[in-house]
Amino acid sequence: MSESAKTSNWTDPDDAPELGPEFFQSAKRMVAGKPVSPAEFDAAKKRMGRPPVPLKRPTLNMRVDADVLEALKASGKGWQTRVNTILRQAVLERR
Repeated sequence: MSESAKTSNWTDPDDAPELGPEFFQSAKRMVAGKPVSPAEFDAAKKRMGRPPVPLKRPTLNMRVDADVLEALKASGKGWQTRVNTILRQAVLERR
């Protein structure tokens, strides 16, 4: 850690100075902690993030009662998947 970083009086990360284009132009491209060429970095960037799924599900925007949404979210992580299951069961029952 640099001496200036140790003596910094920043109290909030939002107080940090903006990083300008010269910072990013001189930055070293790293993958898994090792320096790489621009081409290797670009190839690695394409593999980052959530893996592609075979069937992309469409995004749905809908309105529900606040208490219903609260109860669904309170059921914990994966609540949106559970909503999909509930809707699927309701649709299949009507067939």
